[in-house]
Amino acid sequence: MAKWAAEATVMVVLAVTVAVAVVAAQAPPPVQCDPGKLSACAVPIFFGTAPSKSCCSNLRAQEKDGCFCQYARDPMYASYINSTNARNTIAACGIAFPSC
Repeated sequence: MAKWAAEATVMVVLAVTVAVAVVAAQAPPPVQCDPGKLSACAVPIFFGTAPSKSCCSNLRAQEKDGCFCQYARDPMYASYINSTNARNTIAACGIAFPSC
């Protein structure tokens, strides 16, 4: 009886492991927000100039991935993303700044 119980336990553990692996394989990868992609917008953010197409393209990608709120909560980037120039740059690209 003990041998049967041990084998059943092993089978259950294997089934759970396989199920978790299948779910993990189907889950989308976590979003990796890369502040380095904002470098195309450095001049508009720091000096208030008009953003380039490259800047706007990068901002749209970051916005789509939900990165603005992540940056706004990060003490390293909050002062940049929450600045008037950054908000004006985002608006000039036709992107609504999210309420986080």
